[in-house]
Amino acid sequence: MSVQAKRNFAINFSRGFFAPFRSVKTLRHNPRLIQYIVIPFLINTLVFSGAVYLGLDFFGSTVIEYIPQGEAWYWSVLYWFLWVIAVLLTAVLVFFSFTVVGNLLASPFNDLLSERTEEVLNGVINDESFSIGQFFRDAGKTVLMEAKKMWVFVVVMVLILPLNLLPGIGNGLYTVLAISLTLFFLCFEYLGFVMVRKRQFFREQKNYIFARKFLMLGFSFGVMAILAIPFFQLLCIPLAVIGATRLWCEEEGLVDYEPATVQVKKTG
Repeated sequence: MSVQAKRNFAINFSRGFFAPFRSVKTLRHNPRLIQYIVIPFLINTLVFSGAVYLGLDFFGSTVIEYIPQGEAWYWSVLYWFLWVIAVLLTAVLVFFSFTVVGNLLASPFNDLLSERTEEVLNGVINDESFSIGQFFRDAGKTVLMEAKKMWVFVVVMVLILPLNLLPGIGNGLYTVLAISLTLFFLCFEYLGFVMVRKRQFFREQKNYIFARKFLMLGFSFGVMAILAIPFFQLLCIPLAVIGATRLWCEEEGLVDYEPATVQVKKTG
């Protein structure tokens, strides 16, 4: 990609947005990566199913048990209105389940997926044999690091929640901050798998993201778009991991950006 194209905010946003979607093509051209998404997929399926069941079951029992009902038309309106609220809140619950619980549980496998994706894309294959002991040692570190990130995210979201109580601009201010925080969290979360391996932590990751604002903003919107697609969202986490790793490889010049085809740069 030319220097002028890299500076074009529209191209960068588009490149970032479609990165998670292009991960499907990356998987198709590199089927050896599929083995690394099986367990995360099963984890995501369990988290998704549990979140939907618990959410709708809780709100369903609440609506039926605690909301008075009558024959008048307005009771029916109230009943269905509350069900709409229940569905929306369940959707929020599912989103946070994927971004918090799902990522936390699947983080060791996501780290391995990111590593193998980088190897496939830059053509350098790690010949080191797999060690279950080393995997669990690395998994413990990864889960601890992910737990810290999730904790900070949840705490900040809770801290800005009282903004809704401010008259006038409170709700709008909260919405802007919550969306901005979520967008930053998404690119910080998935880009982190490859950057931590390079010994680049919060400060370096933050600088990297803000130096590529439109690219990273597009990526976060792409992840949110996948989360909005029923059932396809079950693959959101591995697709985002592959997409973020590929973006990093493109920025480092390890692989060329090809919007129509996936071409791996060979070494040697």
